[in-house]
Amino acid sequence: MERNAIIAGLGIALPPAVEQRDIWDGYFQYQYEGPRRALAKRIFENSGVRSRQAAVSPMLEDVADWSTERRMLRYQVEAMPLGKEAAERAIAEAGLTADQIGLFAVCSCTGYATPGLDILLARDLGMAPGVQRLFVGHMGCYAALPGLGTAADFVVARDRPALLLCAELTSLHLQPPAVRADVQQIVSHALFSDAAAAVVVVPGDVGGYAVKEVAAVTDSTTADYMTWEVTDRGFRMGLSPRVPDVLATHVRGLVDDLLARHGLTIPDIDGWAVHPGGPRILDVVGERLGLDEAALATSRETLAAYGNCSSPTVLLVLDALRRRAVPPRRILMLAFGPGLTLYGTLLEASTVTA
Repeated sequence: MERNAIIAGLGIALPPAVEQRDIWDGYFQYQYEGPRRALAKRIFENSGVRSRQAAVSPMLEDVADWSTERRMLRYQVEAMPLGKEAAERAIAEAGLTADQIGLFAVCSCTGYATPGLDILLARDLGMAPGVQRLFVGHMGCYAALPGLGTAADFVVARDRPALLLCAELTSLHLQPPAVRADVQQIVSHALFSDAAAAVVVVPGDVGGYAVKEVAAVTDSTTADYMTWEVTDRGFRMGLSPRVPDVLATHVRGLVDDLLARHGLTIPDIDGWAVHPGGPRILDVVGERLGLDEAALATSRETLAAYGNCSSPTVLLVLDALRRRAVPPRRILMLAFGPGLTLYGTLLEASTVTA
């Protein structure tokens, strides 16, 4: 018999929210002058973001001139309770206790510490001393999908539950005035947000979504199009306007090949969880896959309500899809990030047999 890895629990934790208009009026409009201010305002208004979350709001606490060391210390303070809340919710929904988790994987590219979140949260959640741990850093916005693939492989191989946590605090990486006038930094500051999301994957015959396959393609010729550099003043985003063009080249092939291995085509997918890196990303994916606006509505609404939270974002979209009055039978998750890398994950609703 085929052994399935089933997503049986999903938990989300969010820091305080702020309206996009308020954060522009209350902080960012004062960071630019002349034509650059007008440009920045257009970028903020056209970002597709209506509200987003900030563990460290610049309207209350300006971290732009903080050292990276100071930002990393604050990362631990803010990420620990968010990560714990998301993990506890996912474990509870799966009907498990923390000491039953066999693998605890953490994805985060916005902060580092040793001992890391994996060690400290395993302790605070009450996981067994023998729990296996994995920390995945600097994979960026697509990290949830290789993380989910690793969790699913562990579940199938070991017949034990796994927990994946994605936690990002992009608000800690506000750039100094000399840097943030760059257009790429304006785009980054207009889009990115904070969140934590966790999923529990279990073996066996239970309700949820089975992880059928995780697939990827990387175009290393465009490695400099998306970067995340550690500087003396936090981590600095590099975001080329050519990123959507690379996605346009590769996304159809990735999706068609992945679905074909399961005897499926695009019309067989009734739920699309597309990482909303920005409005143009969703436009390109929709055009190349021939999707109508309804197929991408959940991804666009996630961007509007939460912003781009990096690795947790595609899990926020998944959570919204599964909470529909009639949840999708098959979901295709797509996420993109440094490399440039495209990841796809096929999920299928599991049926419980007596």
